[in-house]
Amino acid sequence: MKDKINILLIYTGGTIGMVKDYDSDSLKPFNFRKLEKHIPELNQLDCRIDSVSFEKPIDSSNMNANHWLNIAELIESHYETHDGFVVLHGSDTMSYTASALSFMLENLSKPVIFTGSQLPIGDLRTDAKENLITAIQIASLRKKDAPLIGEVCLYFEYKLYRANRTTKINAEHFQAFASLNYPALAESGVHLNVFEENLLKINNRKKLKVHKQMDSNVAILKLFPGITEALFRSVLNTLNLKALIIETYGAGNAPTEKWLFSELKYALEKGIHIINVTQCSGGSVNMGQYETSQQLKKLGVIDGKNSTTEAAITKLMYLIGNKVSSKLFKTVFETSLRGEMN
Repeated sequence: MKDKINILLIYTGGTIGMVKDYDSDSLKPFNFRKLEKHIPELNQLDCRIDSVSFEKPIDSSNMNANHWLNIAELIESHYETHDGFVVLHGSDTMSYTASALSFMLENLSKPVIFTGSQLPIGDLRTDAKENLITAIQIASLRKKDAPLIGEVCLYFEYKLYRANRTTKINAEHFQAFASLNYPALAESGVHLNVFEENLLKINNRKKLKVHKQMDSNVAILKLFPGITEALFRSVLNTLNLKALIIETYGAGNAPTEKWLFSELKYALEKGIHIINVTQCSGGSVNMGQYETSQQLKKLGVIDGKNSTTEAAITKLMYLIGNKVSSKLFKTVFETSLRGEMN
């Protein structure tokens, strides 16, 4: 058995990596090489922590598929030498990045834990220390000398979630994320309780495969009362568009306007994949339950089931990037690949 668990901390940017300079009253980047000096509580963890930062840490609003690849390759290059990974990331797009990594890292058998904070690590009332310390502790968990968790997760404000089930729900509260369609994987209180029955099963026999092709020629369109044919058509006529997610009402419902189905039929005939997800925070698409979704089902629109929009869009980019054939695309999308849908 190893004396120490090796954890790699990957800093991409975001509030969690900032400290307050009280002389100038401004925020400056945190020096992760002196992590244990600033957070001595980490010395109580039975693990060795290495850290690596993006050459130029970014605000998560600037995150894109190239940055996702950077994170994936950092994990790939340290996969044999480290037992777990903690990714520090701005909260605004964390669910998108974490969902993308869940698809990019096939046969993952080690924990990849995303976390961040609402306040900088040096702030008096910061949530950063607890999020960081517990994320590292979770990444260090073992069972029978092997990692307990083997999936991409998101830890925030005492809860560990499956990453591709999360969405950011609040810009001000410490409880910024929710997983409304899947229960928490762990909860931190007086004790750290892991709900093993909710974890993905780990397959140690298969080697990690990192998928590096993500196709960004996709779009999201949220339906709203009064949406016009011209707007809908302009989105479908976007140059090189390969797939469109429609955020529909309730259980997957849409207006019964003739022009809408005409446009959708035209798009499908052009080979554009159309995916139906609900714009509700929780719940699932159930096409055919109401008259307002029966036509979508007849057209062959893909059922997003209870996927979050973040999981649906990153799954699309992954499947198109991996050149899944049009014949199989609907079947593959409607299949749970990383626990992202029921």
